[in-house]
Formats: sequence, structure tokens, C-alpha cells
Amino acid sequence: MKYDYLKENYSDLVADIKAICPQIGKNYEDIKLVAISKTFPSEEILEVHKIGHVDFGENKVQELTSKYGELKSESIKWHLVGHLQTNKVKYIIDFVELVHSVDSFKLALELDKFAKKAGRILNILVQVNTSDEMQKSGAEPGEVKKLCKEISVLENINIQGLMTIGMFTDMENIIRENFVLLKNLFDELKADYGSFKYLSMGMTSDYKIALEEGSNMLRIGSAIFGKRNYL
Repeated sequence: MKYDYLKENYSDLVADIKAICPQIGKNYEDIKLVAISKTFPSEEILEVHKIGHVDFGENKVQELTSKYGELKSESIKWHLVGHLQTNKVKYIIDFVELVHSVDSFKLALELDKFAKKAGRILNILVQVNTSDEMQKSGAEPGEVKKLCKEISVLENINIQGLMTIGMFTDMENIIRENFVLLKNLFDELKADYGSFKYLSMGMTSDYKIALEEGSNMLRIGSAIFGKRNYL
């Protein structure tokens, strides 16, 4: 069958995560898996959804809204994992399940404004730049506590945790340091914010390290859908 590889890839990934969980003292049910479907067509998303997967992530608003429209009849929960410009908030506010990439109070204010208009509470994660890379979005680690405190007063925003992207490197110790930094911040803040439940870190290349360092939300695309073609 045309899409059998998706079922095989998904099954292999789930089996691997299930094998890791006992080693880190977690149950598979403790881990939220977000299938990152950017650049892949709606037909492939639908095939993975048929397996029983419901959480899918996109990093561009235009692509997200397009796929949402095409798959509106399905019980899919959509996540925005990429950088979000304030002028595009209005396009996703009605349906997005979780915004992973809030890195400023300005963006949080805009999300709160449109969430109020939509009559809903919007769940978000605060993105942290733990790798100190200029090209990456995310709040500086030293600013996270202040940012969360500012956001926490917004009536239509619910902070559910923190997110980071590990450095793109083959040096495992550096990736691990990035994840340890976020885990420490998460533990410090969780005591003050009862809504904190997601520590989102780990993608196809580094999810095993992320799980070992405490991640309970993985954002995985290539291991499910295959290699991306950006052309």
C-alpha cells in the first residue's frame, strides 16, 4: 500500500519510546507525542491520524490554516510550533490547541486579546533559547521567570510549560546541557504555576536524550513522515 511506510515508521517510533520509558521511570502514557507535519501533504497527515494519532504540529501559519481547512472534519488537535508574528495571531486563534513558541510579552498580549474575542482560554508554552544561538527564537533563560510572571496575569492565557530546541550538533553533551537547563527552569517554575505540565523538548535527532533529561512532550516529524523536501 502507498502509505504503509507511515504506519511502520509510527509503530517503530512508538515502540522505541515505550522501550525507553521504563529506563527513565515513566509510562508511555506520560509522554505527549506531537507529529510535526510541516511540508507534508494533508493526505499523509490523514493516514497517520487514521492510526489513532491526534496531535499534529506546523511551524507556519499559512500552512497550518490550509491544512486545518482541508482536514476540518477530522478530530485533529493542531499545534503551532514555529515562530508566530503578532499580525498572524487572528488566523489561528479559533482552533489551535497549543502555541509552543511564545517568547515575548508582546506576543502573549496579542494572543490574549484575540482569545478574549474568541471567548476561549488559549494554552501556550513559553519558548526558551537554551542554546544561546542568535538565529533561534526564544526568551533568554534569565528572563523566563519574569516573562511567565507577566503572562500569568492575562485572563485568557494558560501557561502549560516550557519549550526549547536543542542545538543542532553531534555533540551530545551540548544537547544534554540545553535540555538540563530547561528542566531546571521548569522545576523551579512548576511550584509557582499549577498549570505547568509540559516540558517540550526533543525532536527526531535528539528525542532519546530529551526523554532522559525529563521531557514529556516530543515534537517528531522525520521519524514518522520521512525526509523532508523543501524544494
